[in-house]
Amino acid sequence: MTEPALDRRTGESPVTPLVQVTDLKMYFPIYTGILRRHTGDVKAVDGVSFSIQPGETLGLVGESGCGKSTVGRALLRLYDPTAGQVMIGGDDVTRLQGEALRKKRPQMQMVFQDPQASLNPRMSVAEIIGEPLLEHTTLSAQERQARVFELMDQVGLNRRFANRFPHEFSGGQRQRIGIARALALNPRFIVCDEPIAALDVSIQAQVVNLLEDLQDRLGLTYLFISHDLSMVRHIADRVAVMYLGRIAELSPRDALYDRPLHPYAEALLSAVPEPDPAAEASRDRIILSGDVPSPANPPRGCNFCTRCPRVMDICRQVKPELLQVEPDRWVACHLYTSAGATGTGKPSSTNDKTRIQQGEDA
Repeated sequence: MTEPALDRRTGESPVTPLVQVTDLKMYFPIYTGILRRHTGDVKAVDGVSFSIQPGETLGLVGESGCGKSTVGRALLRLYDPTAGQVMIGGDDVTRLQGEALRKKRPQMQMVFQDPQASLNPRMSVAEIIGEPLLEHTTLSAQERQARVFELMDQVGLNRRFANRFPHEFSGGQRQRIGIARALALNPRFIVCDEPIAALDVSIQAQVVNLLEDLQDRLGLTYLFISHDLSMVRHIADRVAVMYLGRIAELSPRDALYDRPLHPYAEALLSAVPEPDPAAEASRDRIILSGDVPSPANPPRGCNFCTRCPRVMDICRQVKPELLQVEPDRWVACHLYTSAGATGTGKPSSTNDKTRIQQGEDA
């Protein structure tokens, strides 16, 4: 699957994607018994495809455990993917090994979810930010110090704090240190793995605004992973909705939030709180009952068929492919295939657990 998108900075015709992911799979083996036999796999990511244009932000959303963070880590080869292709800047990252992979790493960096856990407590701020420079460049000590100060200025940290340790900072300041470290080698692509999830609400907007400012100044490309749909709407150009290791819908931001196509995307967006109490009381809430299936034993057909309010017989038998149904809109749902559209899918009445409530809390 290859979906064209306009260049975010110029608004002109499609350009070559900076990131092209094709049928990415990440399975974690299950071993049982004394002999540790391989008896199955946890299918954390099961055939994900998307592209990201230069200077674009792709939001990746979904409930906990759907495989969002695993996608980000597999893209950067923090995990070795089970299958698939990941093209970043013209190179297939899945095939790079040894020195070739090491030389590629400066182009792709990551901002981690927990700034406390991702920073070495025994290293000062200057050492943390300067470590990538020490590993990947031949800068002198003075040049490294100058670059560290420059990075601290970019992310809004006082240079006088360079010799302090992570525990002496607030959560928002620690995340700024992590962002400065990610910028040290002038990367083209950054995976932001829920970078605001561990921060206070008052600090979240500051960090997101910082990421947007850095993107405009440095021409960065982001994969922004989050479960905060309101913040994704603010920062993303396009949004991919994941469910149980697969992409359910991939659409431009405004199109998705105004009119979601996939039943899961519709349910997910209906849970976003409305700031206006009157609007919150009058809108329809889609309440999904039942548990998410195990990624070690997903349904035979559509992964969402066990909870979908519009399930058909074909949904339980055949996995839907991610298909383009409108300009720049991709959906994996039988409602938009020939079988579902012509009614040959036969709506099922067995999904009695799903109900729609109006004006009630989940």
